[in-house]
Amino acid sequence: MKIFNALALSILLALLAACGDESSSSVSPEPGDDSSSFVIPASSGDLQSSSSQKSSGKDKSSSSEKNAKESSSSATNKNSSSSVDGDKSSSSVKKEDSSSSAVKVSSSSATPKSSSSEEVKQSSSSIVASSSSVKSSSSVTPKSSSSEAYQHWYPLNGDLNDKYAKFTDPRNKREYYYIQIDGKDTAGEAASIKVMAENLNVGEMVRGFKDQKDDSKIERYCYDNDTTNCDRYGGLYQWAEMMQLPFECNSKSCADSIKPNHQGVCPEGWRLLTYNDFYIIVNSNGNTHGVEGVRSTFGFGGYNTTGYSLVGAGYNWDYSFERLNESTYWHYPQEGSIGNNTSFVGYQGRTSTKIGTQSTYKTHGFSVRCVMVE
Repeated sequence: MKIFNALALSILLALLAACGDESSSSVSPEPGDDSSSFVIPASSGDLQSSSSQKSSGKDKSSSSEKNAKESSSSATNKNSSSSVDGDKSSSSVKKEDSSSSAVKVSSSSATPKSSSSEEVKQSSSSIVASSSSVKSSSSVTPKSSSSEAYQHWYPLNGDLNDKYAKFTDPRNKREYYYIQIDGKDTAGEAASIKVMAENLNVGEMVRGFKDQKDDSKIERYCYDNDTTNCDRYGGLYQWAEMMQLPFECNSKSCADSIKPNHQGVCPEGWRLLTYNDFYIIVNSNGNTHGVEGVRSTFGFGGYNTTGYSLVGAGYNWDYSFERLNESTYWHYPQEGSIGNNTSFVGYQGRTSTKIGTQSTYKTHGFSVRCVMVE
């Protein structure tokens, strides 16, 4: 009977021991198992709390430490075997991170691993940040390039460099190239003028759908409401603004206010370009290309043999910007022939072969050139 009882007791103890091993082994999942990819608590307090819960029983603590060692040993072997393969080593790191995360939860000895994992994450995020900063800096380059000051000698005729001089408008410190042109006037007489080789750019910008009607200051349009275009192509002015007459002169006759050598919006010592002036330029000495010798080679289909450097500044027509680099108009200091609200104007397109003139509304915004008073 005693032998039977001892045998029964031995069998019972063996069964209890087997049940204990099965439940403890389920705590530590195999490396790479989906159940290992759980979230690690963010704070150290959470890590300590999780660790103390897992180590609350003496048997469970020793069992989990044993499993942690086995898991860690398995992870080390995998890492050493896969680290030989260069690129593949990065993928093995991901798997080992999953394995080590199981160790972190089951044992407080995982804390240094957590620190190492954070360093890897920080290093990785630093690389991403560095990469994005490179992209950011490279995207800035075109803007930096486009924001450089426009070089006003671009449209000029380089062969005439020794004939250009510079003048500074004291009102806004803007420098202009100008050139002396010798030729014949409308009467066939020899004539000489000193004329700006750039369009005038002075005044406060108003948006293209508005009139320039504040008589207390100079106002201008900039093509597409962009002051960069004013710097490159000059301002665009309604007739009364160009003439520096009251805004109402755009709708009524102000012929009596037009003076010889009318200064208008030009700087002191300069006057507005007249039809006779433009005729002298087209018929200048040595110009064998007619109006094509007036237009710039810089995108406006000309030869610029005169040095006048006319550019395709576009215009504001009925409060709408049109034909940049395709055409240009300018008001002359005289009224038109078809109504008190019109002016006499000149124009050129990229393919023009003649001196263009017509009468049109004073409220259109056109370019301005100035001639030195002598």
